[in-house]
Amino acid sequence: MPAIPAALWERLAYSRFRARFHLGARERAYLDRHGLPEVMTHAARFLATRLAPAHPDKDGRQTPWRGHPVFIAQHATGTCCRGCVAKWHAMPAGQPLDDGQQAYLLAVIQEWLRRDAAAQDGADTPISDRR
Repeated sequence: MPAIPAALWERLAYSRFRARFHLGARERAYLDRHGLPEVMTHAARFLATRLAPAHPDKDGRQTPWRGHPVFIAQHATGTCCRGCVAKWHAMPAGQPLDDGQQAYLLAVIQEWLRRDAAAQDGADTPISDRR
């Protein structure tokens, strides 16, 4: 997985909008039931189809607000639309995301999921890596 700069987490923490996102009970149950590897497979598909194109359909409105742990993570990490990706991750809109950029965004989402789950547990209990 690509390295994520510590400064990103600091910047996200200072955003009142981004910092308010946390997994709800349904999203956490989904993550526990399916395991992180399967959820990250979904994340890769979501990014490839909804974010990676140079001009995604419904850009700015393509990521739902709830219903899947990845959607919550995308809003929390600024990986929900091309405008946010440009602002938070310095990847210009209007150009397709390459494999390396997609891998980096997936690493950000995965790390946020791990951090949020651990914070909710009140400990460093890892989320399920089964499947």
